[in-house]
Amino acid sequence: MPSRPILVANRHPRLRLDRRAVARVIHTLDAHFHAAPSGQSKIKIRKSKPGPPPGELSLVFLTDAALAQLHADFLGDPTPTDVITFAGDPAEGTAGEICVSADAALRQVSSSAFRLSPSALSAELTLYLVHGWLHLAGYDDLQPAKKRRMRRAEARAMKLLKTAGALPDFSLRR
Repeated sequence: MPSRPILVANRHPRLRLDRRAVARVIHTLDAHFHAAPSGQSKIKIRKSKPGPPPGELSLVFLTDAALAQLHADFLGDPTPTDVITFAGDPAEGTAGEICVSADAALRQVSSSAFRLSPSALSAELTLYLVHGWLHLAGYDDLQPAKKRRMRRAEARAMKLLKTAGALPDFSLRR
């Protein structure tokens, strides 16, 4: 399967990232992630179940304020959120767009019992990318059973990325 074009835009003034490493997350998921049947928790090489539709995928890293504005403009909810996924148009050659709040990731790891570390921030931001990718692949998290299925898929995807050495480094400049 040829690699899809990945556009990475960093609109967060303090976030530092390696665009190639971020794109590798998506390429790894596209190439290797397969949703395991219910009750299984294995990482499988995808044979038949598709991921997101083909085409260019945009990844955008934003501040809370910018993502909250998108949340208000497109979903009618002005509150901050961690990730918003927009479906693309395969006829136009686009798979979609995943918009992530670096501020939400920082809040999440800062509020945990663990000391804030670059690896914790990197894992949280990568999880947001995985979450968006899964939405584009057809996962939903609005109902409890579907949310549990998505959480299991997130855990499998994160394990795949860790095993593949595909977790990018993110940092926030002071």
